[in-house]
Amino acid sequence: MPAALRDVVKVVESRYDPRWAESWDAVGLVCGDPDAPVEKVLFAIDPVAEVVDEALEWGADLLITHHPLFLRPVHGVPATTYKGRLVHRLIAGGCGLLVAHTNADCATGGVSDALADALRLPPGKPIEPRPCDPMDKIVTFVPHADADRVLDALAIAGAGAIGDYDRCAFTSEGTGTFRPLPGANPTIGAVGKVETVAETRLEMVLPRDRRGAVLAALRAAHPYEEPAFDVIELAGEVGPRGTGRICVLDEPEPLSMFVARVRDGLPATAGGIRVAGDSTRLVRRVALCGGAGDSLLGAVRSLGADVYVTADLRHHPASEARQADGAPALVDVAHWASEWPWLARAAAEVEAGFDAGAVQVRVSQIVTDPWTLHI
Repeated sequence: MPAALRDVVKVVESRYDPRWAESWDAVGLVCGDPDAPVEKVLFAIDPVAEVVDEALEWGADLLITHHPLFLRPVHGVPATTYKGRLVHRLIAGGCGLLVAHTNADCATGGVSDALADALRLPPGKPIEPRPCDPMDKIVTFVPHADADRVLDALAIAGAGAIGDYDRCAFTSEGTGTFRPLPGANPTIGAVGKVETVAETRLEMVLPRDRRGAVLAALRAAHPYEEPAFDVIELAGEVGPRGTGRICVLDEPEPLSMFVARVRDGLPATAGGIRVAGDSTRLVRRVALCGGAGDSLLGAVRSLGADVYVTADLRHHPASEARQADGAPALVDVAHWASEWPWLARAAAEVEAGFDAGAVQVRVSQIVTDPWTLHI
């Protein structure tokens, strides 16, 4: 039985959560019926006419691209416009379009990690780490006999997940006391009388966006009419996600040898590779960022990088960066080429998300870099 489009979207967004995208970005499903069957998925960097041709000729049910088709809001998609025609062609051909852009840029295992792998670099850390998703801690007090049942209910609602573990909790024993007032319907005790109960203190962490669901589960599972609980917002911490990567080679090598590593690891483009720096300079600490990365030049220098690999470096930022003390060498590659290694990784993740053979994947080999000639 073929997968449904909604299932493929779920697999992609489980790895590249749309919430991680920049506020200006436009990611997610552009067109397609979530209930439509999907047997073939094509991956490409750019949703351009040549790629749409390939998708329809192959009979793809879904095209997944890194770059958005619509980065700015539109009021319509008439076929009289270039982008409107692409949408109409995709819909008429039964092919959906899904975008994973800056949510894939910052993800662990995303665009910059794939670029590092293509250059045969050791695993690295983000140049600009992202804070972890906001977390809370819930603390409640439950009669001993009901503690495991309440714990399970909170875990099902999303509490207690830490890394590769779930149902994580801390419990301690104590005594709770209360006096039911007129109008109360106590599970334990009687109206007007002070009651003491042997209770378990139960503590669990939870993603802040699951707070409502966890509190609802607590109220539904707790035996008390009015359960006592605290919700504590935890201080944020830096996580493994973020922009760019900084990697350290096992042994230093001349810049000329490192540039050959870049040349061999990335697909060729008409623009080739531009380098700023002494070819004999030894490099060991390598910074990189898939896509346009001149906004990170200051951060790269502060991290002590010997060389920075990215795309779309402009004259003035590059010139100023080269004049600074401790400036890294710069290696400027084509934007498309720097992001292309991610496609194979994303395709493998989608394929692995379903039974063997249920979904066929293909990475487009079309070079969609806009520059076609270098003289």
